[in-house]
Amino acid sequence: MSQMPQPTALSRCPSCEEPLESGDRFCGACGYDLSVVPARPSDTPTLAMNGAAPPPPREAASVDWPAAPPAGGAGPSAPAHLPADLRGTDSGGSELPAAPAAQDAPAAQDAPAAQGVRFDRPSPSQDYALAAPQPVDPRTAAPTTPPAGTKVCVACRTGTVDGDGYCEHCGHAQPRERDHMEQELGAVAAVSDRGLRHHRNEDAFTVSSTALPDGSPAVVAVVCDGVSSATRPDDASLAAAQAANEALLEALPRGTHPQQAMHDAIVTASHAVNALATEPETAQEHSPHQNAPACTLVGAVVTAGLLVVGWVGDSRAYWIPVDRSTPPARLTEDDSWAAQMVAAGLMSEAEAYADERAHAITGWLGADAYELEPHTASFKPDRPGVVVVCTDGLWNYAENAEEMAEVLPPDAERRPLHSARVLVGHALDGGGHDNVTVAVLPFPATPQGAGSA
Repeated sequence: MSQMPQPTALSRCPSCEEPLESGDRFCGACGYDLSVVPARPSDTPTLAMNGAAPPPPREAASVDWPAAPPAGGAGPSAPAHLPADLRGTDSGGSELPAAPAAQDAPAAQDAPAAQGVRFDRPSPSQDYALAAPQPVDPRTAAPTTPPAGTKVCVACRTGTVDGDGYCEHCGHAQPRERDHMEQELGAVAAVSDRGLRHHRNEDAFTVSSTALPDGSPAVVAVVCDGVSSATRPDDASLAAAQAANEALLEALPRGTHPQQAMHDAIVTASHAVNALATEPETAQEHSPHQNAPACTLVGAVVTAGLLVVGWVGDSRAYWIPVDRSTPPARLTEDDSWAAQMVAAGLMSEAEAYADERAHAITGWLGADAYELEPHTASFKPDRPGVVVVCTDGLWNYAENAEEMAEVLPPDAERRPLHSARVLVGHALDGGGHDNVTVAVLPFPATPQGAGSA
């Protein structure tokens, strides 16, 4: 059974504030039901200053906590863990070695029981090993002086050149060895240059000296010009120059007459060029639209009293007296279309060489040559002079002997290398449309010591 609510002891009506009598269940003034008024609490709560009610009173703790040891007591304390005690891993996932406690840390027994986290710095001996240093960028590294005899870069003049022809310091591509060549051997010198229009130097030369059976000196120069329309013209000129030079150095000391030795040397050079046509690298490239390797050749042998020249093609040799008291002369005749027109009386020399067909050669060294006809000539000059042996890359800019004499320095017999440089420079100043090669031989030959170069 349910219980009725007990009346509330009030002195005034909660609704109209009329005084009440003890035991009233309804207000006599307004009829307010006094039985719905909640009982008044036994205590009077105090409001907080911020307007919030204070929390209810805490009940007594039911957990039996042990008493805290007095500060500085000798009782046992919980162990403290330092960061150095934890085993970590590096960026690769490998476990790092544990670092020992710092040697300068205070003793554990002297430390208080409750300590904060310590970040002890490991000793220097415990530092992790550094990675290997990165390679130095050669473009920014300070250049070092290369050892003596090392090929030096033509651009920075400090870096060495690797096997591929590039500077190891600045990366600059080096010119090919045959783009510009110079050689001096006693009284003979030669210079060869690629010129300003060709992408490579297809000329070649050799200079050497030897001794005749009587001990007198003999100086040799051979100049070859590769035929650009043929396959491997640079290889053809080099093979011909080297073969002719070796043949002359072998024949002259045996007592072979220089003119015969020159003829045989040209034949030997022809065989060397012909052999290139059968090599695999040439045979693979050879087709009905290509010619076999080919070149022209001009050579000179100067002794104490004899001058011998030999040639095939349109490379030339000139004679220029030292005192310039007699006219200079051209010692060779071209194997060319223009020379044939002049020899047949069909054109003057000026007209023939002005024709676009002037430089079409009619004789050369190579497997495609119609017939090998070595030309040789022997002279006995009566005075000192200079022999200029050159390719058409030079004589195109100084065609006749008088023009060549004007370009040749007056002291050519004493400074052959300087004179060769001047002649090459003249061709380059004129346009440098072709490879330029020239050798300068003073006459008569003077003893310089046997040997080749």
